[in-house]
Amino acid sequence: MIEPLHPDRLILKTKRLTIAPLRMSDLDLVQRLLCDADVMHYVTGEAETPEAVKRNLPNAVRRGAGGRIGFWSISDNATGSKIGDVILMPVPIDQDDYDFELLVPDAYPDAKIEVGYLLVPQAWGRGIATEACARLLRFAFEETPLTEIFATTDPDNKKSQNVLRKCGLHAIGKRRAYAWDDVDWFQVTRTEWHVKGTRS
Repeated sequence: MIEPLHPDRLILKTKRLTIAPLRMSDLDLVQRLLCDADVMHYVTGEAETPEAVKRNLPNAVRRGAGGRIGFWSISDNATGSKIGDVILMPVPIDQDDYDFELLVPDAYPDAKIEVGYLLVPQAWGRGIATEACARLLRFAFEETPLTEIFATTDPDNKKSQNVLRKCGLHAIGKRRAYAWDDVDWFQVTRTEWHVKGTRS
């Protein structure tokens, strides 16, 4: 049985950002992200419809492992505006989307857990992805028993790969994920994270 984490400990802060569990009230943010073809270029290659995003939002706000696994929104502390999301989620292998049934309150998913992020275009190029990713890795290694965190990217998404490297992850080759055979995988272990001092 996994003890639920107090909701206050699920709200993560950095110098510029507030990272909080995704809620139904974040529909506007999720639509801004998933309905933007530029944002989705390296994700699915095409924008989703607002209706599809709204239908799927109840899944996206589900949380597993006592609240520790799921989606978080990213807000800019200076303006209060919502500018993206960041995740700790089980990597889908033979499906093209997450299996939200793996998110149950009292267990960790039986799958590799990845960190990921999406930002609205206005937030690109400011180091926000690196800041959010580093903070969520800190959460993962301080608040969960996970011994390794993964990430996956489109082979052409060099900017995202640079973010991952800045956060201490390293490439481990091409493997299957999201029903594709040639996805670039990255990994950082708990020991590597501590040694490299990548905590934010």
